[in-house]
Amino acid sequence: MQRKALYSLLLIALIAAPFVGAYPVFVMKVLCFALFAAAFNLLIGYTGLLSFGHAMFLATAGYITGYAIQTVGLSPELGLIAGTAAATLLGLVVGLFAIRRQGIYFAMVTLALAQMVYFVFLQAPFTHGEDGLQGVPRGKLFGVLSLSSDLTLYFIVLVVMVLAFLLIVRIVHSPFGQVLIAIKENEPRAISLGYDTNRFKLLAFVLSAGLAGLAGALKVLVLGFETLGDAYWTMSGLVVLMTLVGGMGTLFGPLLGAALIVALEDRLGDIGGVIASVTGVDWFHSLGESATIVMGIIFILCVLAFRRGIVGEIVQRFKPLRA
Repeated sequence: MQRKALYSLLLIALIAAPFVGAYPVFVMKVLCFALFAAAFNLLIGYTGLLSFGHAMFLATAGYITGYAIQTVGLSPELGLIAGTAAATLLGLVVGLFAIRRQGIYFAMVTLALAQMVYFVFLQAPFTHGEDGLQGVPRGKLFGVLSLSSDLTLYFIVLVVMVLAFLLIVRIVHSPFGQVLIAIKENEPRAISLGYDTNRFKLLAFVLSAGLAGLAGALKVLVLGFETLGDAYWTMSGLVVLMTLVGGMGTLFGPLLGAALIVALEDRLGDIGGVIASVTGVDWFHSLGESATIVMGIIFILCVLAFRRGIVGEIVQRFKPLRA
Protein backbone atom coordinates (compact mmCIF):
# COMPACT_ATOMS: atom_id res chain seq x y z
CA MET A 1 0.00 0.00 0.00
CA GLN A 2 2.84 2.38 0.88
CA ARG A 3 4.56 1.48 -2.38
CA LYS A 4 1.45 2.34 -4.40
CA ALA A 5 1.17 5.67 -2.59
CA LEU A 6 4.84 6.42 -3.40
CA TYR A 7 4.38 5.63 -7.08
CA SER A 8 1.18 7.70 -7.19
CA LEU A 9 2.99 10.71 -5.70
CA LEU A 10 5.84 10.25 -8.17
CA LEU A 11 3.41 10.14 -11.10
CA ILE A 12 1.63 13.29 -9.87
CA ALA A 13 5.00 15.04 -9.52
CA LEU A 14 5.99 14.05 -13.08
CA ILE A 15 2.66 15.26 -14.47
CA ALA A 16 3.07 18.60 -12.70
CA ALA A 17 6.80 18.99 -13.46
CA PRO A 18 6.50 20.99 -16.74
CA PHE A 19 4.04 23.39 -15.11
CA VAL A 20 6.24 24.21 -12.11
CA GLY A 21 9.38 25.25 -13.97
CA ALA A 22 11.01 21.92 -14.88
CA TYR A 23 12.62 21.84 -18.35
CA PRO A 24 10.62 19.19 -20.30
CA VAL A 25 13.57 18.01 -22.43
CA PHE A 26 15.72 17.44 -19.36
CA VAL A 27 12.98 15.50 -17.56
CA MET A 28 12.38 13.41 -20.70
CA LYS A 29 16.10 12.60 -20.82
CA VAL A 30 15.91 11.48 -17.17
CA LEU A 31 12.89 9.31 -17.98
CA CYS A 32 14.70 7.65 -20.89
CA PHE A 33 17.70 6.78 -18.73
CA ALA A 34 15.40 5.66 -15.92
CA LEU A 35 13.79 3.17 -18.31
CA PHE A 36 17.26 2.08 -19.45
CA ALA A 37 18.34 1.48 -15.84
CA ALA A 38 15.08 -0.34 -15.01
CA ALA A 39 15.59 -2.62 -18.02
CA PHE A 40 19.15 -3.36 -16.92
CA ASN A 41 17.96 -4.01 -13.37
CA LEU A 42 15.54 -6.63 -14.68
CA LEU A 43 18.60 -8.58 -15.82
CA ILE A 44 21.07 -8.05 -12.97
CA GLY A 45 18.74 -7.36 -10.05
CA TYR A 46 16.25 -10.16 -10.62
CA THR A 47 18.16 -12.69 -12.76
CA GLY A 48 21.68 -12.18 -11.46
CA LEU A 49 23.26 -11.62 -14.89
CA LEU A 50 25.79 -8.77 -15.11
CA SER A 51 25.91 -7.41 -18.65
CA PHE A 52 28.70 -5.01 -19.56
CA GLY A 53 27.29 -4.48 -23.04
CA HIS A 54 23.81 -3.08 -22.56
CA ALA A 55 24.79 0.14 -24.32
CA MET A 56 24.63 -1.69 -27.65
CA PHE A 57 20.85 -2.09 -27.31
CA LEU A 58 20.38 1.58 -26.40
CA ALA A 59 22.47 2.68 -29.39
CA THR A 60 21.05 0.16 -31.86
CA ALA A 61 17.49 1.29 -31.22
CA GLY A 62 18.59 4.93 -31.38
CA TYR A 63 20.34 4.56 -34.73
CA ILE A 64 17.58 2.46 -36.31
CA THR A 65 14.85 4.82 -35.07
CA GLY A 66 16.73 7.90 -36.23
CA TYR A 67 17.50 6.40 -39.64
CA ALA A 68 13.93 5.15 -40.10
CA ILE A 69 12.44 8.56 -39.33
CA GLN A 70 15.03 10.77 -40.99
CA THR A 71 15.98 8.79 -44.12
CA VAL A 72 13.25 6.23 -44.73
CA GLY A 73 10.52 8.69 -43.75
CA LEU A 74 8.63 6.50 -41.29
CA SER A 75 6.27 8.04 -38.75
CA PRO A 76 7.49 8.38 -35.12
CA GLU A 77 5.49 5.41 -33.85
CA LEU A 78 6.79 3.14 -36.63
CA GLY A 79 10.32 4.40 -36.01
CA LEU A 80 10.01 3.56 -32.30
CA ILE A 81 8.71 0.08 -33.16
CA ALA A 82 11.52 -0.49 -35.68
CA GLY A 83 14.22 0.60 -33.21
CA THR A 84 12.81 -1.46 -30.35
CA ALA A 85 12.41 -4.52 -32.59
CA ALA A 86 16.03 -4.19 -33.80
CA ALA A 87 17.32 -4.03 -30.23
CA THR A 88 15.16 -7.02 -29.25
CA LEU A 89 16.45 -9.07 -32.19
CA LEU A 90 20.04 -8.13 -31.34
CA GLY A 91 19.31 -9.16 -27.74
CA LEU A 92 18.18 -12.57 -28.96
CA VAL A 93 21.37 -13.07 -31.00
CA VAL A 94 23.68 -11.86 -28.22
CA GLY A 95 21.74 -13.80 -25.59
CA LEU A 96 22.15 -17.08 -27.47
CA PHE A 97 25.92 -16.67 -27.16
CA ALA A 98 26.12 -15.04 -23.73
CA ILE A 99 23.91 -17.33 -21.62
CA ARG A 100 26.25 -20.23 -22.34
CA ARG A 101 28.59 -18.65 -19.80
CA GLN A 102 28.18 -17.50 -16.20
CA GLY A 103 29.65 -14.89 -13.89
CA ILE A 104 32.56 -12.83 -15.16
CA TYR A 105 32.64 -14.83 -18.40
CA PHE A 106 29.08 -13.74 -19.17
CA ALA A 107 30.03 -10.11 -18.53
CA MET A 108 33.11 -10.36 -20.76
CA VAL A 109 31.16 -11.94 -23.61
CA THR A 110 28.59 -9.13 -23.54
CA LEU A 111 31.38 -6.53 -23.39
CA ALA A 112 33.21 -8.08 -26.35
CA LEU A 113 30.05 -8.27 -28.47
CA ALA A 114 29.14 -4.69 -27.53
CA GLN A 115 32.55 -3.46 -28.69
CA MET A 116 32.04 -5.30 -31.99
CA VAL A 117 28.71 -3.49 -32.42
CA TYR A 118 30.44 -0.20 -31.56
CA PHE A 119 33.00 -0.64 -34.35
CA VAL A 120 30.21 -1.60 -36.78
CA PHE A 121 28.44 1.67 -35.97
CA LEU A 122 31.75 3.54 -36.29
CA GLN A 123 32.18 2.36 -39.90
CA ALA A 124 28.59 1.91 -41.10
CA PRO A 125 27.55 4.60 -43.61
CA PHE A 126 24.04 5.08 -42.22
CA THR A 127 25.37 6.11 -38.79
CA HIS A 128 27.67 8.84 -40.24
CA GLY A 129 30.53 7.57 -38.09
CA GLU A 130 31.86 9.98 -35.49
CA ASP A 131 29.46 12.72 -36.63
CA GLY A 132 26.43 10.62 -35.69
CA LEU A 133 22.86 11.18 -36.78
CA GLN A 134 21.90 14.83 -36.49
CA GLY A 135 18.62 16.68 -36.91
CA VAL A 136 16.25 13.73 -36.53
CA PRO A 137 12.74 15.17 -36.94
CA ARG A 138 10.02 14.38 -34.43
CA GLY A 139 7.25 14.28 -37.03
CA LYS A 140 3.60 13.63 -36.30
CA LEU A 141 2.29 10.79 -34.16
CA PHE A 142 -0.13 8.65 -36.21
CA GLY A 143 0.08 11.40 -38.84
CA VAL A 144 -2.10 13.70 -36.73
CA LEU A 145 -0.46 14.79 -33.47
CA SER A 146 2.59 17.02 -34.00
CA LEU A 147 5.48 16.29 -31.64
CA SER A 148 7.29 19.55 -32.30
CA SER A 149 6.01 20.87 -28.96
CA ASP A 150 8.18 19.75 -26.03
CA LEU A 151 5.13 19.59 -23.79
CA THR A 152 3.23 17.27 -26.15
CA LEU A 153 6.20 14.96 -26.52
CA TYR A 154 6.76 15.02 -22.76
CA PHE A 155 3.38 13.47 -22.01
CA ILE A 156 3.83 10.90 -24.80
CA VAL A 157 7.18 9.85 -23.29
CA LEU A 158 5.65 9.81 -19.80
CA VAL A 159 2.83 7.51 -20.92
CA VAL A 160 5.28 5.13 -22.61
CA MET A 161 7.52 5.18 -19.53
CA VAL A 162 4.61 4.38 -17.19
CA LEU A 163 3.42 1.50 -19.40
CA ALA A 164 6.96 0.09 -19.64
CA PHE A 165 7.41 0.34 -15.87
CA LEU A 166 4.08 -1.42 -15.27
CA LEU A 167 5.26 -4.17 -17.62
CA ILE A 168 8.44 -4.58 -15.56
CA VAL A 169 6.40 -4.71 -12.34
CA ARG A 170 4.14 -7.35 -13.88
CA ILE A 171 7.13 -9.41 -15.01
CA VAL A 172 8.78 -9.27 -11.58
CA HIS A 173 5.63 -10.30 -9.70
CA SER A 174 4.59 -13.01 -12.16
CA PRO A 175 5.47 -16.72 -11.83
CA PHE A 176 8.08 -16.09 -14.53
CA GLY A 177 9.65 -13.39 -12.37
CA GLN A 178 9.73 -15.68 -9.35
CA VAL A 179 11.63 -18.26 -11.40
CA LEU A 180 14.14 -15.57 -12.38
CA ILE A 181 14.67 -14.73 -8.70
CA ALA A 182 15.11 -18.45 -7.97
CA ILE A 183 17.76 -18.66 -10.70
CA LYS A 184 19.56 -15.69 -9.18
CA GLU A 185 19.47 -17.14 -5.66
CA ASN A 186 20.33 -20.75 -6.48
CA GLU A 187 20.45 -21.87 -10.12
CA PRO A 188 21.39 -25.53 -9.42
CA ARG A 189 18.33 -25.87 -7.19
CA ALA A 190 16.12 -24.32 -9.89
CA ILE A 191 17.50 -26.87 -12.35
CA SER A 192 16.81 -29.68 -9.90
CA LEU A 193 13.17 -28.53 -9.73
CA GLY A 194 12.87 -29.08 -13.46
CA TYR A 195 13.22 -25.53 -14.83
CA ASP A 196 15.10 -24.97 -18.08
CA THR A 197 17.16 -22.08 -16.66
CA ASN A 198 18.87 -21.23 -19.94
CA ARG A 199 15.50 -20.63 -21.58
CA PHE A 200 14.38 -18.38 -18.71
CA LYS A 201 17.67 -16.44 -18.76
CA LEU A 202 17.46 -15.98 -22.52
CA LEU A 203 13.92 -14.63 -22.29
CA ALA A 204 14.94 -12.26 -19.49
CA PHE A 205 17.89 -11.08 -21.57
CA VAL A 206 15.70 -10.44 -24.62
CA LEU A 207 13.10 -8.57 -22.54
CA SER A 208 15.80 -6.43 -20.96
CA ALA A 209 17.34 -5.69 -24.37
CA GLY A 210 13.96 -4.74 -25.83
CA LEU A 211 13.15 -2.34 -22.98
CA ALA A 212 16.64 -0.82 -23.19
CA GLY A 213 16.03 -0.41 -26.92
CA LEU A 214 12.74 1.37 -26.23
CA ALA A 215 14.65 3.81 -24.00
CA GLY A 216 17.16 4.45 -26.80
CA ALA A 217 14.42 4.95 -29.39
CA LEU A 218 12.63 7.47 -27.16
CA LYS A 219 15.91 9.24 -26.44
CA VAL A 220 16.70 9.92 -30.11
CA LEU A 221 13.15 11.17 -30.63
CA VAL A 222 13.51 13.56 -27.68
CA LEU A 223 17.01 14.89 -28.38
CA GLY A 224 16.97 14.66 -32.18
CA PHE A 225 20.39 13.04 -32.54
CA GLU A 226 22.28 9.80 -31.92
CA THR A 227 26.04 9.50 -31.39
CA LEU A 228 28.64 6.81 -30.82
CA GLY A 229 28.76 7.73 -27.14
CA ASP A 230 25.62 5.67 -26.59
CA ALA A 231 27.35 2.57 -27.99
CA TYR A 232 30.63 2.93 -26.11
CA TRP A 233 31.46 0.75 -23.11
CA THR A 234 31.33 3.75 -20.76
CA MET A 235 27.57 3.95 -21.28
CA SER A 236 27.27 0.34 -20.11
CA GLY A 237 29.31 1.29 -17.04
CA LEU A 238 27.08 4.29 -16.44
CA VAL A 239 23.91 2.18 -16.30
CA VAL A 240 25.65 -0.17 -13.85
CA LEU A 241 26.41 2.87 -11.68
CA MET A 242 22.79 4.08 -11.89
CA THR A 243 21.48 0.71 -10.78
CA LEU A 244 23.97 0.26 -7.94
CA VAL A 245 23.49 3.78 -6.58
CA GLY A 246 19.69 3.53 -6.65
CA GLY A 247 19.42 -0.03 -5.40
CA MET A 248 19.88 -3.23 -7.38
CA GLY A 249 16.96 -5.62 -7.14
CA THR A 250 14.45 -2.93 -6.25
CA LEU A 251 11.84 -1.49 -8.57
CA PHE A 252 12.23 2.16 -7.59
CA GLY A 253 16.02 2.13 -7.08
CA PRO A 254 17.14 2.31 -10.74
CA LEU A 255 14.72 5.19 -11.37
CA LEU A 256 16.22 7.18 -8.49
CA GLY A 257 19.77 6.25 -9.48
CA ALA A 258 19.22 7.35 -13.08
CA ALA A 259 17.71 10.67 -11.96
CA LEU A 260 20.66 11.38 -9.63
CA ILE A 261 23.38 10.49 -12.15
CA VAL A 262 21.79 12.35 -15.09
CA ALA A 263 21.12 15.39 -12.91
CA LEU A 264 24.74 15.40 -11.71
CA GLU A 265 26.07 15.07 -15.26
CA ASP A 266 23.94 17.92 -16.56
CA ARG A 267 23.96 20.25 -13.56
CA LEU A 268 27.35 19.61 -11.96
CA GLY A 269 28.77 22.85 -13.36
CA ASP A 270 25.85 24.87 -11.92
CA ILE A 271 26.22 23.13 -8.56
CA GLY A 272 29.95 23.91 -8.56
CA GLY A 273 29.21 27.58 -9.28
CA VAL A 274 26.84 27.80 -6.34
CA ILE A 275 29.34 26.11 -4.00
CA ALA A 276 32.13 28.42 -5.24
CA SER A 277 30.02 31.52 -4.58
CA VAL A 278 29.23 30.32 -1.05
CA THR A 279 32.69 29.07 -0.06
CA GLY A 280 34.79 31.48 -2.11
CA VAL A 281 36.89 28.60 -3.52
CA ASP A 282 37.35 29.14 -7.27
CA TRP A 283 38.18 25.47 -7.89
CA PHE A 284 34.51 24.53 -7.64
CA HIS A 285 33.83 26.51 -10.84
CA SER A 286 35.59 23.73 -12.77
CA LEU A 287 33.58 20.99 -11.06
CA GLY A 288 31.54 20.40 -14.24
CA GLU A 289 34.74 19.39 -16.07
CA SER A 290 35.44 16.74 -13.40
CA ALA A 291 32.20 14.78 -13.81
CA THR A 292 34.05 11.46 -14.22
CA ILE A 293 35.94 11.98 -10.94
CA VAL A 294 32.71 12.82 -9.12
CA MET A 295 31.03 9.69 -10.54
CA GLY A 296 33.97 7.61 -9.36
CA ILE A 297 33.73 9.07 -5.85
CA ILE A 298 29.98 8.36 -5.77
CA PHE A 299 30.62 4.77 -6.85
CA ILE A 300 33.24 4.27 -4.12
CA LEU A 301 30.95 5.74 -1.45
CA CYS A 302 28.11 3.54 -2.66
CA VAL A 303 30.24 0.40 -2.44
CA LEU A 304 31.59 1.30 1.00
CA ALA A 305 28.53 2.80 2.72
CA PHE A 306 25.45 1.86 0.65
CA ARG A 307 26.12 -1.64 -0.65
CA ARG A 308 22.41 -2.18 -1.26
CA GLY A 309 22.00 1.23 -2.88
CA ILE A 310 19.97 4.14 -1.55
CA VAL A 311 16.55 2.48 -1.87
CA GLY A 312 17.92 -0.90 -0.81
CA GLU A 313 19.33 0.54 2.41
CA ILE A 314 16.09 2.37 3.19
CA VAL A 315 14.06 -0.81 2.66
CA GLN A 316 16.47 -2.81 4.83
CA ARG A 317 16.26 -0.26 7.65
CA PHE A 318 12.48 -0.22 7.60
CA LYS A 319 12.09 -4.03 7.62
CA PRO A 320 12.60 -4.40 11.42
CA LEU A 321 10.16 -1.53 12.08
CA ARG A 322 7.55 -3.14 9.84
CA ALA A 323 8.00 -6.47 11.62
